[in-house]
Amino acid sequence: MKEITTDQEWHDLFKQSDDGPVLLLKHSTTCPISAEAYDEFQSFINSSNENAHTYAMVKVIESRPVSNLISEELGVKHESPQLFILDKKQVKWVDSHFSITKKKIEKALA
Repeated sequence: MKEITTDQEWHDLFKQSDDGPVLLLKHSTTCPISAEAYDEFQSFINSSNENAHTYAMVKVIESRPVSNLISEELGVKHESPQLFILDKKQVKWVDSHFSITKKKIEKALA
């Protein structure tokens, strides 16, 4: 999983969604709910073909400007934790907090 820390990395990641689904987690390193969502995301990655999709994360506190830019450019209200599935430069699915589970991610990609 790649950590996104710059505007350029975000724009490069967004372009990659033209080649297939990109899963992006907005993660707070200080929030226990976010830690749980991170574990669910990792569980999904570990149980799937790691090369099937592109996986990335932005730490919302450490990289706040990038996190804000993502929300602004996607037109989606910021929440944390928040998981996006991007495909063909569109938000295919987004969810937050306790709704981020391995099963829901699998269903969203089915």
